[in-house]
Amino acid sequence: MESIFQKLGQLYPEARCSLDWRNPFQLLVATILSAQCTDKRVNRVTPALFDRFPDAASFAAVEPEQVEPYVRSTGFYRSKARHIVGTSRLLLERHQGHVPQSMEALLQCPGVARKTANVVLATAYGLNAGVTVDTHVRRLGNRLGLVTATDPARIEVELMALLPQSDWDLLSIRLIFHGRAVCKARRPACGRCGLADLCPSYAPEPVSR
Repeated sequence: MESIFQKLGQLYPEARCSLDWRNPFQLLVATILSAQCTDKRVNRVTPALFDRFPDAASFAAVEPEQVEPYVRSTGFYRSKARHIVGTSRLLLERHQGHVPQSMEALLQCPGVARKTANVVLATAYGLNAGVTVDTHVRRLGNRLGLVTATDPARIEVELMALLPQSDWDLLSIRLIFHGRAVCKARRPACGRCGLADLCPSYAPEPVSR
């Protein structure tokens, strides 16, 4: 595992969260929107969204239907708008509108599961509470032979056991970058993969004739 982690660091030395945000609340909202949606699309939506709703109080003051037009293009927009408004109201009621710095508190927010909470805690506060398991981390964890589980919760536990806690967030981000750039779901580019010599799933690409 250490060899894979170090190699990923060489391949993606500047890897970081791809979502645009200015404060922890914006990051929380953007991460909720990123479910089943690309970060690029979320980043196109959030400028207008945060111009209209700059903080938890402004979201809490409206109904989800008023948020829906701003987030429609991210998919599942009705549930996302409902979660954002519900989370904003909870933050006002329990945390004076601020985003809490604990996994337990974040998981009380509507629409926030461990993946979202891990992103917010690590990116906004530098707190490694776990490993963010998205579709890329799940896929690469199995292809690289790092995990045997297929359930995200079990994958997270298995990955957490492989590296020190201080490296958990970097592991997630580096795997995500590699999944986007090379180890794609349908057609992994094994022929140009920097992890080819470490990957049990490596398959040479057919030579064109």
